Amino acid sequence: MHEMHEMRSQTGKAGHSTLLTTQEVQALIKVDKSTIYRMAESGRIPAIKVGRQWRFPEDRIRAWLDGASVMGPDVPVQTPAPANGAGITAVLTRESIQALTDLLGELLGAMVLLTDIAGNPLSDVSNPCGLFEAVRDEPGVMDHCIKGWERLGVQLDFEPRWEPTPLGFDCARGLVRTGSELSAMVIVGGVEPEAWPPSPERIAELADGLSVDAETMAAHIGEVHRLDAKERGRVLDLLPRIGTLISRLADERGRPVSKLDTIAALAGEPPPRSKT
Repeated sequence: MHEMHEMRSQTGKAGHSTLLTTQEVQALIKVDKSTIYRMAESGRIPAIKVGRQWRFPEDRIRAWLDGASVMGPDVPVQTPAPANGAGITAVLTRESIQALTDLLGELLGAMVLLTDIAGNPLSDVSNPCGLFEAVRDEPGVMDHCIKGWERLGVQLDFEPRWEPTPLGFDCARGLVRTGSELSAMVIVGGVEPEAWPPSPERIAELADGLSVDAETMAAHIGEVHRLDAKERGRVLDLLPRIGTLISRLADERGRPVSKLDTIAALAGEPPPRSKT
């Protein structure tokens, strides 16, 4: 912490919180600037935005580094989040969250839902695949799904990746923050893995793990969303941007955003103008 002490003596007085620059944080945790920016955007490091620049409260960075020291300071550590996604639901209504996930389901061609950071759903599943629909109401199935989503929330890395689920298909998640804290996840799932359909033995194993009828699973096993390699990569590329977009919607406390603006934000293009 010698470097931190020197920065404090140069940029702030004892008893006052000092805002560190990106360069100063870079010197402390030994990662490139782009990684620090992504960590700040996703809420994986204490940060505030001043205009267009990120600044980092020294006292919170000190606590963050102490928490990360077991694994090394360059490993992102999840900051505490409001319980049950309160940061999101306090500023976005369930209806607006549902409308957003419905739109994302259509755009991405996959299942989409928003959960809190513990995996508890904050919306209904949008664009569900037939396999999920066939078994979702069976006792215990949603509990298995929520546990799977919870595991996504405790992953230390913040880059999205495809993960297998209790139902056998793949899902991935993007992180959503409220202020500087992680509060929710956008989950994309119901996607066919590379090796699909599974063997009868694997179907029986999946059914047994969920305590559902194997014949029911077998009858609907082909009813999943099919994305080719390019589309799967595109979803992974979009998930951080989607998480950032939802974070901004929450931070702006419900400022109306049209569907065209939302599509434009996801596509990185200006919305089409109406002809007069």
